[in-house]
Amino acid sequence: MGACTKDISRFNDETKNSSNVAAETLFSNAVRNVVDGITTPNVNDNVFRFTVQHWGMATYEDEVQYDFSTRAIPERWWARMYRDVLADLKESARLVTADEKLDATAKANQLAMIDIMQVYTFQILVNTFGDVPYTEALDFNKPFPKYDDSKTVYLDLLTRLKADIAGLNDSGAGFIAAQDLIGQGSVSKWVIFANSLLVRMGMTIADEDDATAKSSFEAGDPKAISSSSDDIIFKYYGGSPNTNPIWVDIVQSGRLDYVSAKPLVNLLDSFVDPRLPLFYKPNSDGQWVGGIVGSVNTFSATARPSDKVAAPDFPAVLADYAEMEFYRAEAKERGYTVAGTAEEHYNKAITASIVSWGGTAASAATYLMRPEVAYTTATGTWKQKIGTQKWIALYNRPFEGWTELRRFDFPVLSLPVGAKSGFPNRLTYPGNEQQLNGTNYTDAASRMGDDKVEFKIFWDKF
Repeated sequence: MGACTKDISRFNDETKNSSNVAAETLFSNAVRNVVDGITTPNVNDNVFRFTVQHWGMATYEDEVQYDFSTRAIPERWWARMYRDVLADLKESARLVTADEKLDATAKANQLAMIDIMQVYTFQILVNTFGDVPYTEALDFNKPFPKYDDSKTVYLDLLTRLKADIAGLNDSGAGFIAAQDLIGQGSVSKWVIFANSLLVRMGMTIADEDDATAKSSFEAGDPKAISSSSDDIIFKYYGGSPNTNPIWVDIVQSGRLDYVSAKPLVNLLDSFVDPRLPLFYKPNSDGQWVGGIVGSVNTFSATARPSDKVAAPDFPAVLADYAEMEFYRAEAKERGYTVAGTAEEHYNKAITASIVSWGGTAASAATYLMRPEVAYTTATGTWKQKIGTQKWIALYNRPFEGWTELRRFDFPVLSLPVGAKSGFPNRLTYPGNEQQLNGTNYTDAASRMGDDKVEFKIFWDKF
């Protein structure tokens, strides 16, 4: 009895872990979490390499066949973006705002950078699910947030992004290099990134809202990425915890089940594309055999991801010159104000992609002379030509590849063997949202085709 006490409040005192976290630590951790999310090939987290049919699987076909519920993939993607990214960014912004010792210009730049990453993350959520919690998201006083209309959210994100661009001052400081995993301490790099994001977000909604797409593209294009030296890269250094997630899942884990997918391998092979040996390594017989998507494949008999892709220090790309040149080619075809011709931008995009992967300008020039590749002779409309080549160029950027595949509807991909649904135009809402936020979930699901994966997000018009 003498050992007992009524006052146990002392057990709530944290004696080992820090009770305060610096704003810059929260910021860099959020950036790393979102980049890891769009980069990892882990079947529990990111299945989009299978969705765009750049990769297949040797044995476990669930995710390739659009089974996203067994491993609760929507829950994990949702939690990463809200809990691991947006919550950290919100707290980082609060701490920066409250820091009375911080230089005014540095404070403004840091807040703009944080908000750019919030915009970046929210547009991932919209492009994944459609309607999502936004105005009431991350509010501890509202544990059951409503879902906002996806187009309304998207347009507000564009407004925020334009304000962030206006708020960046590249003559002043932001986060220092060790804290800034995107710009490495360069505010100018953030100006480029933000304008490139404005171009991307504007062009994404071009089929739905041509006027907003045009104004966003034309506002962002002059200061967006204009050469490969401007590419927005996240550097992995090869040591834990800053290691390329592909290496972690393939090499460190010793997995022998990620293989190439037949649609991309066959197309690269038929086009004599110089990127084929850079994207993949041949099977054990030295042959370029792509795996059948959704079917069991023999690992040794199938081409698989290259050692280049799976290197521990292989960087992640958030935006690059090839992507921007494809947007410029598309903008020209849509009648937006942009210098040059669609063919010139198309050629620059393909050349930039080949060179960035380790090919040469000469091999790119040869490739562009092939009749099935050349802009004037390639099959189909401008959407088919640009869409097909952009699908190739977005290899190892599967989330953006999924977005562009939905926008262009090219190339036309067959459903995987054993598909559990039609092509997934979105992910279903997390199961725990259905259980814990049922009223708001039900309301949102009714607007999103009864929460079916085939239902198209607002900008996906065709």
